[in-house]
Amino acid sequence: MRLVKKTVNQDDIQTYHLFFADDKGSAGTDMTFFDFPNIPKGVHGNNEIYKTSFRVPNDAALDYWEKRFDRLAVKHTGIQEQFGKKALSFVDFDDQNYQLISDENNVGIASGTPWQKGPIPLEFAITGLGPVFVRIAQFDHLKEMLEKVMLFREIAKEGSFHLFEMGEGGNGAQVVVEHNVVLPPAKQGFGTVHHTAFRVADRSVLEEWITRLETFRIPSSGYVDRHFFESLYARVAPQILFEFATDGPGFMGDESYETLGEKLSLPPFLEPQREQIEQLVRPIDTVRSTRDLVKE
Repeated sequence: MRLVKKTVNQDDIQTYHLFFADDKGSAGTDMTFFDFPNIPKGVHGNNEIYKTSFRVPNDAALDYWEKRFDRLAVKHTGIQEQFGKKALSFVDFDDQNYQLISDENNVGIASGTPWQKGPIPLEFAITGLGPVFVRIAQFDHLKEMLEKVMLFREIAKEGSFHLFEMGEGGNGAQVVVEHNVVLPPAKQGFGTVHHTAFRVADRSVLEEWITRLETFRIPSSGYVDRHFFESLYARVAPQILFEFATDGPGFMGDESYETLGEKLSLPPFLEPQREQIEQLVRPIDTVRSTRDLVKE
């Protein structure tokens, strides 16, 4: 994936907010990280957004990634199938859970564009985000929230796993909910997911969702201007935080396509504090445009 924006957490300016996405920084393709210093390791468990999916073009891409993981000693499950799609689950060095999911038999919302100058052959490269996995004890409550409030529909069930879908459907518009009453509650820290975001078209649609949540008497953050996009946050279940985020303005307002993610990018209200912020955050070399990343 391509680093498309290096900025800071707007609520904690000593902390980076790093956005990784497709080649163009397209909405709906980004996985972001907060570089919080000195926080404890998270503990996986119940009431958790516990696995993130990345989309790859086909089953052959999974074969490529399985070999790559073996070579680089990445822990993985091997290729498995769930809800008619092949996937490869793996964990990173912080014990965070991911999977690659094949678009071979997928229909629905289109994915993004693979990083053209990245090191992965384009026919195997990650193109965007797939289903988000949520583990929950109070399944009926979350089901009602997803269906009645957020307008998802449950389309399949395999054991304790329930597949919900919205809009055009497919890998890019799904949430997998695991009903679990055995595990203790998860604890957030590094290696865990803070929240997941869902796309809305623009400010007017975001305002409609703010009104809709108020109608259902669901507490929310109300409107939040993040400069690169506009947002709304709501806790839809214990420890489960959902964001609604607009598709724009996007990440190219202050950087060109060629140099996305290479400089510290700040929203206008933080620009007067640039000197202070640059002293607080640790140096990270993110220049890629001057380097030749050879494809495997």
